[in-house]
Amino acid sequence: MTETALTYSDDQAEAHDRIAEALRAVGVDLEEGLLTPPGEAKEQVMAVIGKAGSGKTLLLAQLYRALEDAGVDVVSGDWEGKRRRERRTLAILAPTNKAASVLRMRGVPATTIHRILYTPVYDPEYERIAEWLAGNGDRPEIEGLTDQALDRALAFYQNNKSIPGALAAAGLRGSDFITGWKRRDDPLDIGFVDEASMLDKKQFDDLREIFPTLLLFGDPAQLAPVNQSGAMVFESLPDPAKLTLNRIHRQEADNPILDLAHALADPALQFHDFEQMIEDKARADDRVRYAQRVEVDLMARSPVLVWRNATRIRLINAFRAVHGAPETELLAGEPLICDGLELPLKHRKKRLDLEARGLIKGAQVIYLGPGRKPGFSRLHVIGAEDPQLSAASIVKIEKPDEEEPFIPFAARMGATFLHGAAVTIHKAQGSQWPEVQVFAPDLYAAARMGRSEAGQPLWKRLAYVAITRAEERLYWVVRNRLAKPSYELRTDDLRAAPVALELEPQEEPTA
Repeated sequence: MTETALTYSDDQAEAHDRIAEALRAVGVDLEEGLLTPPGEAKEQVMAVIGKAGSGKTLLLAQLYRALEDAGVDVVSGDWEGKRRRERRTLAILAPTNKAASVLRMRGVPATTIHRILYTPVYDPEYERIAEWLAGNGDRPEIEGLTDQALDRALAFYQNNKSIPGALAAAGLRGSDFITGWKRRDDPLDIGFVDEASMLDKKQFDDLREIFPTLLLFGDPAQLAPVNQSGAMVFESLPDPAKLTLNRIHRQEADNPILDLAHALADPALQFHDFEQMIEDKARADDRVRYAQRVEVDLMARSPVLVWRNATRIRLINAFRAVHGAPETELLAGEPLICDGLELPLKHRKKRLDLEARGLIKGAQVIYLGPGRKPGFSRLHVIGAEDPQLSAASIVKIEKPDEEEPFIPFAARMGATFLHGAAVTIHKAQGSQWPEVQVFAPDLYAAARMGRSEAGQPLWKRLAYVAITRAEERLYWVVRNRLAKPSYELRTDDLRAAPVALELEPQEEPTA
């Protein structure tokens, strides 16, 4: 605790000590830096609960570093190497690629839940490179790979700790070294789960099967998963297993966005009072904008957040119209949201490939252009570690007042996408963007309806989730207007992956 005393508040210090005590009981002593081999698995689940800015991420990061310093191996889901009975492991998880990338940007090696539930199967020849990079084997000699290629792999791994990235730096494609994916058979050890408010019961049960020691980090003020009656999985834990953080750490920088988020806890606050508060903040601080229109330039990378689907569809079509997008095709740079996979059961392996590359429901994607085959799209998956790939795609453009979406082009099967210039606040959970636009007329409609969720006015829960998606600047849009674009859609700002992957089914489905 000596290293963290200056940055921990009292409630964080208490949570740290409670977690350290629980870890000590299973053979991981953070104070002494001592590990003992895992014994008989005894399940324990704890939750760190706090609103935005309360220091959950700081605590998670400090615990990760303490575990790493003690000798616990971090499991990324990309490659695990040979199992050793005595080793202790930690996996840091998030429900989506975007949420995992937020942690990685802060130096925490997070991966998605899916990448832990399903593990890659490596070609034995190239697995020798992985063992060498991880320090578990001698430098190999691989036919077709030069010493310079292995040196590039080593340099990449030393900086990034990513086996797939290192192999790609050596000039290999993903299909060269990953031959498939399989459901995890063996349990792991310690699991940290960020954005735990997004977990549904099935995911929670899956994680409890894998991790004897599971620590959830969640925000009780967010929206609960759909079909869970407004409840979050950590709310069912016994009180001693719930550690609550109250102090608002990020407000040390006088963050007006968090001021607004926490003002929503006042039960007497009405919608018009809240809008007046936003307008007052906007006059005093440029990080809050009381906007008279939607800025279309922001929509290509940061979707407008709405409550109603009808609003979402209107904004998407307005975005496409001002950019002159034809109905029959997409423009490079248009944002998409993965809406799931349409693959028959016999293509289960391909489904795992697509999901492992980041094409899971809710993933934010940028369209780069058509692929080499009809129905294929080149895509950039926001937040994925290797973001660029080519996949069989079914793109649906919804139209106002029309039940069926327009499909500009489609493969017979593959990843399905909706347009991503605007998304519902529910789907935005787990993501953050530097600048966020919230469509206030939708929240006003929720306030007028008087609906509640988990005992709180729905508009307040929606507003809380929406405004806490903004990292640097919040636009509270009060008029149904759209600005003209200042520039054409672009893709040159997107980081290129070390390798582009063609992901397609092995055969066409039978009629």
